[in-house]
Amino acid sequence: MLTLTDSASTAVKSIAGRNDDTHEAGLRISTEPIGGTDFSVAITPAPEPTDTVVESAGAKVFLEQNAAAALDGKILDAQTDDDGSVRFAISNRD
Repeated sequence: MLTLTDSASTAVKSIAGRNDDTHEAGLRISTEPIGGTDFSVAITPAPEPTDTVVESAGAKVFLEQNAAAALDGKILDAQTDDDGSVRFAISNRD
């Protein structure tokens, strides 16, 4: 399963909180095109019925089925730039 760093959890909560007042929103990761090897990310109000939900320190990440398989055993990290933009990075576990 995908693991979130503290930085990624903080970034996801911050971004999702700006876009949804229900506290149910999360970062959805899907493959592009469907079944492809590139990832797409978006803030969504809730997971799709077939999504895998990863929660960490209050942050919610919704993984589309193909993305869940591709990201199994990986780590999601985030870095926030001085202008407030966020970069997500995926790495292997040590």
